[in-house]
Amino acid sequence: MIRLLLAEDQALVRGALAALLNLEPDIEVVAEAGDGAQAWEAVKRVQPDVVVTDIEMPGMTGIDLAMRVRDSGMPTRVVIVTTFGRAGYLRRAMDAGVRGYLLKDAPAGQLAEALRQVHRGGRAIDPQLAVAAWSDEDPLTERERQVLRLAGEGLSTAEIGERLHLSQGTVRNYLSEAIGKLDSSNRIEAYRRARQNGWL
Repeated sequence: MIRLLLAEDQALVRGALAALLNLEPDIEVVAEAGDGAQAWEAVKRVQPDVVVTDIEMPGMTGIDLAMRVRDSGMPTRVVIVTTFGRAGYLRRAMDAGVRGYLLKDAPAGQLAEALRQVHRGGRAIDPQLAVAAWSDEDPLTERERQVLRLAGEGLSTAEIGERLHLSQGTVRNYLSEAIGKLDSSNRIEAYRRARQNGWL
């Protein structure tokens, strides 16, 4: 029996997924969570075989959750099921140790089979996304990504510096680098472009 934790902030989608997966003879949904922080607490509590999570969730993203699971040393495997069919997200998910990455419009049977494959130690990646991921290189460094994400949330240069323990000049340098790499005219345009490509 594959013990499953479902992390999805949309209650209707979470309920539908749970109902579908519980119909499978070898899959049991043992816990559900409505955000990333709840999911992490549930992972520690029930230690499921597989976590199925969305990417964008309040509190902690699915990718952050996957990194925590990986860094904890638990044998739990993470599968992302999302609407974000962007190569940048897939690359970041793979770097975080995610074993499966599927789109929400995939048939239910395909998801169940992917979970079995991941549970056996394999990977299950949407094939079209996999091709795109290796041709669409993320130009940003991790620090540029952090600075750009905060700028996109509306923080000033001083506030970003305070949050990341950087000088304002250093923050401006990182923003300038990111704007240049993304061929943008300002920080907001750079933020939008990076989000569209799944690099944030």
